[in-house]
Amino acid sequence: MHNAPMPMEGKPGSARVSMSTNNNVFAKPTERGGNEHIRRLLKSYGLRTSLIRLKVIDALLKAAEENRQLGVRGVHSQLLGLDIPLSFLSVREVLKRLCSEGVVSLHPDKSYSLHPSAVAVLNAKQ
Repeated sequence: MHNAPMPMEGKPGSARVSMSTNNNVFAKPTERGGNEHIRRLLKSYGLRTSLIRLKVIDALLKAAEENRQLGVRGVHSQLLGLDIPLSFLSVREVLKRLCSEGVVSLHPDKSYSLHPSAVAVLNAKQ
């Protein structure tokens, strides 16, 4: 394998990339702002933000808006329908962890929803 030489400090290098704000690479809005309420929720429970946690909680929020209850399969199917390729086992483990932390509740019919205290955190932060 061939390693390209790195520009040396103090010497002009044509391979350097300008990091000025004139580049429009970062101009389009990202999805991050749309999930800020979920990020704050996770932080309030002392949990790290991860893509799968964001997507699972978002799926539960959408189901609640539509007065639907989702089990593991329902959450997994909803994520697959959005072209988010997560395994069934990953979704199940995330739901179990969110339950153990008190963010999500498991109902007797094996469906999941946000815990009332998590809903209160979301409503308080808006």
